[in-house]
Amino acid sequence: MKRIHNARHPVEAHLVCGFLESCGIAAVVRGEWLAGGFGELPVDACAVWVTDDARFDDADRLMRDFLQGKFSASGAADAWSCPDCGERSEGQFSQCWQCGASRPE
Repeated sequence: MKRIHNARHPVEAHLVCGFLESCGIAAVVRGEWLAGGFGELPVDACAVWVTDDARFDDADRLMRDFLQGKFSASGAADAWSCPDCGERSEGQFSQCWQCGASRPE
């Protein structure tokens, strides 16, 4: 098991961990309960760990792209218009936020 990311707070750690798991890379958050004990002092208590050392390089590349916003930018290129109300949505969404209609095939 290798540490891949020192998070600023537990929310960030779980966001990164969840992203890695959605990409098929097993990860865990450790030390999330220690961060509250230090108040506002900067500590590296909360971290994300990859459980399979062989997947560390893949996880590192994915995590860096994720934190730099490359995944959200790629979804913007696939923007679509709702067939019911005409509202424009980004590519990562499968339903219209305005009326709830499904994305057209």
